[in-house]
Amino acid sequence: MTDVCAGIGEQENCDGQNSQTFTIKEGDPGRGDPDARSGYLTVLRIPGALRFCVAGAIGRFPMAMFGLGSLLLIAAMTGRYGLAGGVAAAGSVGYGITAPLLARLADRLGQQRVLRPQAVIFAAAVAGFVAAAQARAPLAVLLVTGALAGASMPSLGSMVRTRWSVLLADSPQRLATAYALESVVDEMIFVVGPAVVTLLATEVQPAAGVITAAVLCLGGCLALAQQTGTEPPAHPARVVRLAGQSRLPAAGLITMAPAFVFLGSMFATIDLSTVAFAQEHGHKPLAGFILGTYALGSATGGIWYGSRNWRAPLERRFAITLCMTVAAVATFWSLPGLLPLDVVIFFSGLTIAPTLIAGFGLIERQALPSRRTEGMTWLSSGIGFGVAAGSAIAGRIVDAGGARWGYVFSACCGVVAALIIVAGIGRLRAGPAGPAREAAQTGATGGTIGR
Repeated sequence: MTDVCAGIGEQENCDGQNSQTFTIKEGDPGRGDPDARSGYLTVLRIPGALRFCVAGAIGRFPMAMFGLGSLLLIAAMTGRYGLAGGVAAAGSVGYGITAPLLARLADRLGQQRVLRPQAVIFAAAVAGFVAAAQARAPLAVLLVTGALAGASMPSLGSMVRTRWSVLLADSPQRLATAYALESVVDEMIFVVGPAVVTLLATEVQPAAGVITAAVLCLGGCLALAQQTGTEPPAHPARVVRLAGQSRLPAAGLITMAPAFVFLGSMFATIDLSTVAFAQEHGHKPLAGFILGTYALGSATGGIWYGSRNWRAPLERRFAITLCMTVAAVATFWSLPGLLPLDVVIFFSGLTIAPTLIAGFGLIERQALPSRRTEGMTWLSSGIGFGVAAGSAIAGRIVDAGGARWGYVFSACCGVVAALIIVAGIGRLRAGPAGPAREAAQTGATGGTIGR
């Protein structure tokens, strides 16, 4: 039996916070333990888990809605897709720059103290961006307001995963299941979000999609911030730093961050190339359906992956699923039509969520407890930078050579990501971080690090 402090209830935990201690039984799937076969229900039954999971899901809809909504809004106001793509890219770059910094603040000050003002600032920034777009402001104004809106967008996915990492610190299998659940939620958001924002922007009002994204973000963030019972303890900044200690929250980020940049470029190029491919075959509206199939495949793979107990080392699983993903993407350029693409893209998507689950798990395992949110946010930022760069480059490639050359470029980005991981896999084998290691690395002499 494993005791896990959930931070809920009336008992005093080791940090001096009110908490309830509950137990999780580690099941053995080989012996028919029912908990092992219903891992998702098991983790969601933990007190407070379902509430913060739902709040986090609602609050991170903008990650699938804001970029596309911005593009549709600017395109509707100006009639220029190139300009719209530039503004959307500015938002992605703004997010990529500020997200790790704000995540570090959340680790140091606590999620509640960062989330509430950040959500309000994001809503205000979106309002300013919408006003500038509808006023047909100069390009410089649109770029600045779009970048500010992206820069203030909360990284709720990392915050929710950090809550799981604290809640299930002594239950690695349940933690893997929780991460799988979050990846499935991400994929379903990417199935629903683009369809909703496109419908709102084209059938209601051009700004409706962006405004809806801001409202969902504000509501989800405020709902998550008020759930202090499951909030991870704050870790005030340390003054002492050992000589030679990395400034990164996890050593594996030296390998993982650049790989995730190329992954982001691969994903963005697939999106753009699929739209162009569908248009070349006379069925442009089907592009959204095909990309939804891609996300559905990823969600399916994530559900299966998270329902199993794995014996292979985490870094090996990550490298294998990444290589499988890239191998499947490398076939897209050769497919003859939309139906074969839709079938292949579903099976290609099966390994995406497992890749992301393992990637976040590697950083969670390596990062010091006081920097876990920051560490996982670096991966999200890497994808954001990759999306911005990939969209810009792939747009030129598709314009010059067509969708098939776009798919070739996406495969090249994937191959580079895989090579980076294979070359640097040694950095991913570092042992798990824990309170003892953190105390040693920060020069702590005793006591528990908390609020």
